[in-house]
Amino acid sequence: MNYSRFFAMIAASTAVMLGLMYLNSYSIIEHAFWSETRFYMAFVMGAAMAVVMLSFMFGMYKSKGKNVAIYIGSIAIFALALFLVRSQITVGDTSYMSAMIPHHSIAIMTSERAGIEDVRVRELADGIIRAQRREIKEMEWLLDDIA
Repeated sequence: MNYSRFFAMIAASTAVMLGLMYLNSYSIIEHAFWSETRFYMAFVMGAAMAVVMLSFMFGMYKSKGKNVAIYIGSIAIFALALFLVRSQITVGDTSYMSAMIPHHSIAIMTSERAGIEDVRVRELADGIIRAQRREIKEMEWLLDDIA
């Protein structure tokens, strides 16, 4: 089997996973801001997927050297991307807010749509909705003001 096809499959899947991470936002279009954290997480998932897929299709890819290189490269990408996610060293003011808007949007969606029956939990969820909407507006204002 062709290794370029394997890399294309991993790259396409990684790009798709990056896009899919935005689908659980309350407002998919309005709250789809660029997020370095999600970008790095896509690489974490893509690198892990490369290891899993190559392991399952090991018999189809005959070059031991290339396979070892894929494993080593995937582990290195996984480790670097995970470090960037966990450390947040590349995240500044605007990238922080751009990442937090879709994050807050998820909180709104889950708080609004969850089948909550307990009155106390509903009150908590409603408070979360109000707070997250207010904070999204503030972050959007700050993004416009800083830019």
